[in-house]
Amino acid sequence: MRTSPVPTYGSSLISPLLPAAGKGGRIRGMGTLYYGDNLDILRRYIKDETVDLSYLDPPFNSAQNYNAFFHEKDGTDAASQIRAFEDTWSWNQESQKVYEELILKPGKVSEVMQAFHTFLGTNDMMAYLAMMAPRLVELRRVLKPTGSLYLHCDPTASHYLKLLLDAVFGPDNFRNEITWKRSSSHADTKQGMRRCGRIHDIILLYTKSGDYMWNPVFTSYDDSYVQSTYRFVDEEGRRYAEDNLTAARPGGDVSYEWRVKRRAGSGERWTADLDDEHIKPREGWEYLGVRPYKGRFWAYSKGNLVRMWTAGEIIHRSTGFPRFKRFLDQQPGVPLQDIWLDINPLSGSEKERLGYPTQKPVALLERIISSSSKPSGLVLDPFSGCGTTIDAAEKLGRKWIGIDITQLATSLIKNRLRDTYGDKVEIVTIGEPTTANEASVLAEQDKYQFQWWALGLVGARPVEQKKGADHGIDGKILFRDDLKAAKAEQVIIQVKGGKTGVKDVRDLRGVLEREKAAMGVLISLQPPTGPMEAEAASAGFYAHKMNGQQYPRLQLRTVKELMDGKGIERPSNVAAVDETFKKAPESKKKHGQQKEFGL
Repeated sequence: MRTSPVPTYGSSLISPLLPAAGKGGRIRGMGTLYYGDNLDILRRYIKDETVDLSYLDPPFNSAQNYNAFFHEKDGTDAASQIRAFEDTWSWNQESQKVYEELILKPGKVSEVMQAFHTFLGTNDMMAYLAMMAPRLVELRRVLKPTGSLYLHCDPTASHYLKLLLDAVFGPDNFRNEITWKRSSSHADTKQGMRRCGRIHDIILLYTKSGDYMWNPVFTSYDDSYVQSTYRFVDEEGRRYAEDNLTAARPGGDVSYEWRVKRRAGSGERWTADLDDEHIKPREGWEYLGVRPYKGRFWAYSKGNLVRMWTAGEIIHRSTGFPRFKRFLDQQPGVPLQDIWLDINPLSGSEKERLGYPTQKPVALLERIISSSSKPSGLVLDPFSGCGTTIDAAEKLGRKWIGIDITQLATSLIKNRLRDTYGDKVEIVTIGEPTTANEASVLAEQDKYQFQWWALGLVGARPVEQKKGADHGIDGKILFRDDLKAAKAEQVIIQVKGGKTGVKDVRDLRGVLEREKAAMGVLISLQPPTGPMEAEAASAGFYAHKMNGQQYPRLQLRTVKELMDGKGIERPSNVAAVDETFKKAPESKKKHGQQKEFGL
């Protein structure tokens, strides 16, 4: 088995399953999902200078294991949860090997890694930096000269990563250290914690060169600013501020007299007198000729001032002096700053929250993508997770590449995109088995990745796999064929990568009885024997609660059958509600439509 010359992270590399890259590493379809180690994928598949924007939110050592939870409909955590990745990095032989390969190459990356090693020694942070360094080098390689990279991290590692990015991109290409307020308060301020609460993340922005893509983005004005600055309201209810119409230096014909008039003794506001100055004044009116203050000039020609008055953009003070009406609804907002307080983190009640522990809000990624890429540009996320970057890119009409090392992530992303965009989204998946033989290779390399992939074939969610414990359930499908029922019905899934026999069918039948499940499915690589089929048939049928339609209670499926399109016999979405996964909200806008950010 050929493996990558660098260490994998979180799981085994599945390099043999990846098809050979096409000439030039061309990207196919609106979006491409790669399953495998992102360093290997970047080196083998992504051509030089093809990516417009890369966003990455790599896992980091926070002394805990992250788990992806699949929430029940009532909001409680399901008993089934699957470890998505272990958020821990430890210095070991592989870390040492990568470090030695890095320092053998002359340049700033080698120098900064040696400095890190001198300062940090061989601890977890050093292992993390050794993992990140070659990946950042590859991400710079694939960026276009106009491209940008956003690295999302927390303050624990941001200062080290900034130095590393300086070495990779050059300090002149550092653009921003963005602070995102990700929480209103935090439990680390509880009694006994002698420090301020940690409620922000850092997003480091670097560009490939000084000639980079940047689209002006504007945010809403603060309410207090609106009330104090745009404190006037006209007859139509439009809020506005008054601005000066004079300038310190002359610029053309700007020393004229601005004539105003109003009915004599009325106390009304002055209006512009646009009549020819040689016309005799009308009786019952009073007139004024207004000039700029001493030492000042009009900021506009008389023709422009007339145009502005005609457009309703000028108001006069009691002295007859003109002022510009700057309407609030004509202003783009505040130019984007480097402290982001207006994008809230996802709470448990948010519709877009899928239960993934490190899930970021789509609005955060929409802002980043809108700022640093153009429509039809290519967005890359090498640590895709549950696919927030991909969702935002799809929504904004960008092409995208997602990479993740777990089959769980690719299944989550596919479900998310289909829930949100239906059949309109185009997804090309590379790295997953395309034949039963490739599935056998995956089963030999990593049984859990094989299980997650096989469960994806039937739309099942994985359950937690704990070492030393096997309760006979690899995955579940939840459905409700009676909306008045208190609980959803279960389809229990077992996945077998090795030899199977009649004992496996009997064991699954026992699990069905124990769990009081509606149905059970055994997925295997090998075709079932006659005794296995007879044992499955003896389990009888499950009857639909409402229409009485019957389905085999215990079903046997091979991987090949599932790949050929033979699914599970169960109540369809027409006859039942599928509650297996928390559904991503359906997109309410036209697919691929650019969201307005003041562009």
